[in-house]
This record gives sequence, C-alpha cells and structure tokens, in this order.
Amino acid sequence: MEFEPVIGLEVHAQLKTKSKIFSPESTEFGGSPNSHVSPICLGLPGVLPVLNKEVLEYAFKAAIALNCELHPRSRFARKNYFYPDLPKGYQISQFEEPFSTGGWVDIGTNGSTKRINLTRIHMEEDAGKLVHDNHGNSSFVDLNRAGVPLVEIVSEPEITSAEEAVEYMKKVRSILRYIGVCDGNMEEGSLRCDANVSVRPKGSDKLGTKAEIKNVNSFRYVQKAIEFEIKRQIMLVENGEEVVQETRLFDSNKGVTFSMRSKEEAHDYRYFPDPDLLPVVIEQEQIEELRLSLPELPDQKLARFKDEYGLPEYDSSVLTATIEIANYFESCLKKHNNPKTVSNWIMTEVLREIKDEDDIESFPITPDKLGELLNLIEGGTISGKMAKEVFEEMVSSGKAAEEIVQEKGMTQISDQSELENIVSQILNAHPDEIERYKAGDQKLMGFFVGQAMKETKGKANPKVVNEILRKALSD
Repeated sequence: MEFEPVIGLEVHAQLKTKSKIFSPESTEFGGSPNSHVSPICLGLPGVLPVLNKEVLEYAFKAAIALNCELHPRSRFARKNYFYPDLPKGYQISQFEEPFSTGGWVDIGTNGSTKRINLTRIHMEEDAGKLVHDNHGNSSFVDLNRAGVPLVEIVSEPEITSAEEAVEYMKKVRSILRYIGVCDGNMEEGSLRCDANVSVRPKGSDKLGTKAEIKNVNSFRYVQKAIEFEIKRQIMLVENGEEVVQETRLFDSNKGVTFSMRSKEEAHDYRYFPDPDLLPVVIEQEQIEELRLSLPELPDQKLARFKDEYGLPEYDSSVLTATIEIANYFESCLKKHNNPKTVSNWIMTEVLREIKDEDDIESFPITPDKLGELLNLIEGGTISGKMAKEVFEEMVSSGKAAEEIVQEKGMTQISDQSELENIVSQILNAHPDEIERYKAGDQKLMGFFVGQAMKETKGKANPKVVNEILRKALSD
C-alpha cells in the first residue's frame, strides 16, 4: 500500500517590538536569566496586563501580507495549563475570536506554484524557557521570554512533503522579514514551528491520526523531523499498530522524534475570555493605513525583477528570497546598470562568501564597490579572471577594486599595436601549429590565445587577442 503524508504547520513568529505584549520589559535576546521580568509577566497577584499597541499593528501587518480576512473586533483568552515555565498557570492567547482568519501563501514546488491556505493568525504571549543541567538532575527556569509577543500562523493540512513544509516556512519567514515585523532569527527562537504530521493511504480523503512535533527551530530540522515522523507512522501502520495522537520532540543529534506527552484537545485547556483584557477593537481607517504602509512583497518584487530587468525566473527568485539581497542588487545597479551581470556576480561570488542574509549588511564589498569592480571589467581595464582575484582581495582587505588593481599592477593590456606585436611573435614561433590550424584544427585557437596570455602574464585582453589572431590566421 502507498501512503501520503498530510502536514499542517503552526509557525510562531516573535514580533519585533522593543517591549513585551502586556508589560514594558525588554524583549532583547541574550540578557542574563530573569533580568527582563516584572510583576506582570511573573503573574503576581493584583497586576493587570495592558496591550502593547505596536504588537497589534505588527500583527495586522502580518495578516494583511498573508492575505487574511481581518476582524476589527477580537478577544484574548486564557489557555490554562501547568508547566514550570508558565508562571501564571495560563497563557494569554486568542481562541474563539482571533483577529484574523483565512489567508494563503504561494510556494514554488516542482517548477510550479502551489497555494497553501491558512486557517488563522492570532496573537499570544510566549512562555519562559527551561534550561537543563547536562551534568545533573536539575532544570532552571528563565522567564525573560515570558510575555514576548508572538503571532501564531496556522496552516491548513495541505502540505504533502517535508520539502514543501520547508518552502512554506521559508516563504512565511521572507514575508515577515520584508514587512519588518519579525527578524526571523531561528537560532534565537524568533521563528519556530510545530508540525502536525499524519499519513493515510494514497488517494484517501480520510485524515490519519496526527502527531505534533513541537518547537522545531531550523529549516534543516523541520525537514529531518517530518521525514522521520512520516517513516515512523508508515512503519506503525504497516505493522498493524496504531498511531497515537501525541506531542513529540525532535532530537537533532539522533535525527529522531520521541514522545513528550499525550496530545491535548482544545477543551483540555479550558479556554475562556481573559477577564483582565477588554475586547480589541481597531478602526477600519487604521487597517487601511497599515495596508498602505506595507512595502513591496516578495512575489511582487520577483515579478518586477523579471519584467523591469529582464531576469530569468531563477535569478529573480534567488535575488528576492530576502529583502537584504534584493536591496543589495538594486543598489549595485545604480553603479553598474547591467542587471544580468550584477545578478550573476551576486549569485556566485557574493552569496558564496556570506553565510546568512544578515551578513550582507556588514559585507566588506558594498553595492557601490561591486559596481565599480564590474565597471572595470566592462571598460576593459581588467579581465573577468582578474576580477575574481580582485574580488577575493576586496573581501579580505575591504579595499576598493581600482586601488587593488593599481597596487598589484593588474591593468589589462588592450593596446592594439602592443598586442599585435606579441601575437606576431607567437605566430612566427609556431609555423607548424599555423599549418594545422589552417588545415582545420580549430582547437589550436585556444593554444594561441594561451600563449598570448602566458607572454603577458595573464594581462592581455582576451577579446582583443582573439580578434587579432582571427585576422592574422585568415590572411
């Protein structure tokens, strides 16, 4: 029997506000444990939460960018459960009245576009963090994250492979970063997901029993965790065993998921409207202002790069995958107005040097400097091969291309008469090769060009050398 996976993702994105959702403490990552706390996020008696207005604005921007239906009136609810990192004994979230529902994300898959529909997006606060003692039996609680603002983006169970899940998550991350509401830093926990995975016989309409894999915080781990879980569930079904609805964790060292606890249903959390928070009401005029404030989104930018710059689909998709690379590309065009050349250099040389899209902002070769390097190639000052050497020196030293070319005496020889003399000497020294070339051995053209490059220590302009050789060998 063939099986097919059914996957839904719950993406938790931290909103990039300076303070928490219901209290004024900092959301900055990396503070000493329990230094960003107050009576409000600690859940001490007699304190009252106050909604951070910026959280509401950022959440609505995210929902607009993800094509959701917006609800001007929404309500916070208490999600009741006990866990050591949840000091109040409940999490403030949204349940029956979220601020947005529906929506969709288009992803590229197998050369075509697939639409993944959303169930809802809602606002909630984050819990704290447990820090486990690897050498003892203790766990410590750090509540710096408690009360950090999140949006939870819930997809419909329409994802059918681990690869699609990764593409979906990358697209969501890209959109959130484009609009500036989430930094998408997965290592710091700013973006993570819970993956709901089930399998069913291929062609069946009935959903299988799902397992939820909690808090996966890298694209690679999302893919590995889902792939393992699919195989595990298929093996269970084939052996006549039942898949248990449960919450599981992913062990990245072993590459396996393992059981954490039985999966709760909504009624287990005993949701009820939070009595300390009034319903959230936002005017339609404010929503329209937020809609107009959004920048060009990834799909819009991709379409424009293809139309305006004549770039292929692949180039456009690579350059617009992150806002930082897209901005770098367009800034470089102001200095060197050849979109395809700029695109090629960014996709090969630049992206090879940077490990993360954030690194582009501190990359020693600014867009202006790259544009100046490409101008030197176009003007015939240096060859493409020389340019790659200059590029490496620019990365290590931070110097401008022209300065490096002058220091190293790398200026390309393009003088017609000088190159004609060099070519004449080479041809005089190789009469046999000339006869073979004229007899039909066209590959010898490369030999003659190579000799010219050797004679000039790689400084000869290969285009000019080729022209002179063709003319001389045709006589």
